[in-house]
Amino acid sequence: MQRVTGTATKRILSARGRRTTSSLAASPAPEAEAVPRTMPAFDYTPPRYSGPRAAEILAKRNEFLSPSFFHFYKKPVNIVEGKMQYLFDEDGRRYLDAFGGIATVNCGHCHPDVVSATIDQMNRIQHSTVLYLNHAIAGFAEALAKKMPGNLKVVFFTNSGTEANELALMIARLYTGCQDIISVRNAYHGNAAGTMGATAQYNWKFNVVQSGVHHALNPDSYRGVHGSDGEKYAKDVQDLIDFGTSGHVAGFISETIQGVGGIVEHAPGYLPAVYSSIKKAGGLCIADEVQAGFARTGSHFWAFEAHGIVPDIVTMAKGIGNGIPLGAVVTTPEIADVLTRRCYFNTFGGNPVCTAAGHAVLKVIEKEKLQENAHAVGSYLKERLLAIKDKYELVGDVRGRGLMLGVELVTDRRLKTPAKSEILRVMEQMKDIGVLIGKGGFHGNVLRITPPLCFTKEDADFFADAMEYSLSNM
Repeated sequence: MQRVTGTATKRILSARGRRTTSSLAASPAPEAEAVPRTMPAFDYTPPRYSGPRAAEILAKRNEFLSPSFFHFYKKPVNIVEGKMQYLFDEDGRRYLDAFGGIATVNCGHCHPDVVSATIDQMNRIQHSTVLYLNHAIAGFAEALAKKMPGNLKVVFFTNSGTEANELALMIARLYTGCQDIISVRNAYHGNAAGTMGATAQYNWKFNVVQSGVHHALNPDSYRGVHGSDGEKYAKDVQDLIDFGTSGHVAGFISETIQGVGGIVEHAPGYLPAVYSSIKKAGGLCIADEVQAGFARTGSHFWAFEAHGIVPDIVTMAKGIGNGIPLGAVVTTPEIADVLTRRCYFNTFGGNPVCTAAGHAVLKVIEKEKLQENAHAVGSYLKERLLAIKDKYELVGDVRGRGLMLGVELVTDRRLKTPAKSEILRVMEQMKDIGVLIGKGGFHGNVLRITPPLCFTKEDADFFADAMEYSLSNM
């Protein structure tokens, strides 16, 4: 593995050990450089925190919360405040958030426009059922429908992506009269029984078995058996229809870019071919945009648009509410009509407070041109990551688009041996420098880079410098 002795290492080394309460400090650069030596300046200092410390919170968490919960880092970070693309811990130290965007936050932590819209609605009325009228619900549904292609204009609001995908699967089964669902191995669609059954096969994390669910080969250009030949992967879906079902299916569900699965983009040509097969079998095509939607990929507002396809049903959540629990299913009037033959109702789905926040998010994305920013900054960051890949054998692959990027770490490029322990050391070092990042993938060896969409070019430089320095220390 190569070690870097150039500017990136010196840049970070100059910052280590001299921290202010909110950033890494460094002496002025001796000569002009294209990228910064320190975390970008940010005009905000959080008030002094006087609440419980990390050790006390961790002890309570271990005693009173589910043992299934896990945390990153040997010493978990106690995050007490967030502003835009930055987070602050109990000591006032500032971190660049390179992961929270995928969790929920698109516009930036505590964006004033979203906070204001949420509080204003909360001061008026916090909840009412759809048996009464409320402009917040109808107004957001209309705004959301206008962002969709084709005849996708009927909206069902839910509380999460799990609920949205559960509802989408139910709609497909009711509409077609079939029970068979085809999903993709290594996918992730939620944490309820139905969505976990559709999530992955041969994976200890999500091994809830559901009858009528068939798992197709993962169209992974890096690790998949057919390389980047999307049509060969699509043939596996056709084989499942021909030999695994009666020839008819209820639907096909897939993320356009797998998030938890390790930022895996489908191989070129895969989705158009699969959609064609599913349509011929009488099924509906469901696009899971929970993580990749809402302008994150930059080139398009919805990730599926990059493939030239129009789904029958689109699901979304996470970034839709910028931290507020909110999800949605959007479909056509014809398909939506099937629920009039049943009694579907969601007590909190689409409540005024959540939909007011969601509508504010849409307005912020457009007003601040966050889709354009995701494309420009994401493309720039990807180029920097590709340059790092050329220097370090530990980096096996760089992929994704916009501000949804993945860096897969391997100990052997030829064998693609997952760097399971090495990734933890990289994450620890980046945290110590001031960068918080996620991980995922089937083997847990992929760095997931999904910051709020207000991420800047200066943030991208600091992030890349931190990653390069951490790799150089391996």
